[in-house]
Amino acid sequence: MSRWLRFFIILVLGIGIGLLYGWVVDPVEYIDTSPESLRDDYKTDYVLMVAEAYQTEGELDLALERLKFLGEAAPEVLVDNALYFAVQSGYSASDLKLLRGLSDALTAEMNQYEGDQP
Repeated sequence: MSRWLRFFIILVLGIGIGLLYGWVVDPVEYIDTSPESLRDDYKTDYVLMVAEAYQTEGELDLALERLKFLGEAAPEVLVDNALYFAVQSGYSASDLKLLRGLSDALTAEMNQYEGDQP
């Protein structure tokens, strides 16, 4: 048997045993995992996607509904945290503009809401 054939047989056997172990013997179990447990960079990316959708659709209520996916924190806090992280991480100017646009819309909505209160 040639050296290359033996190498490929052992390689396929190793991959097969690894997959068997990972999928059958000791698979990963996710318990009580929520979007709130995401790292800040993933949360920022999600908020950025919401901001992009808001810019396209122009529906603030829908954006607020999407931001609820990240947990109980207030939407303006989520956007401000994402904006802070994006600035610190060197996101592009266009991404920062999208996040600021969503932040400004939320602020305007909150100011309008507070102005409507007796």
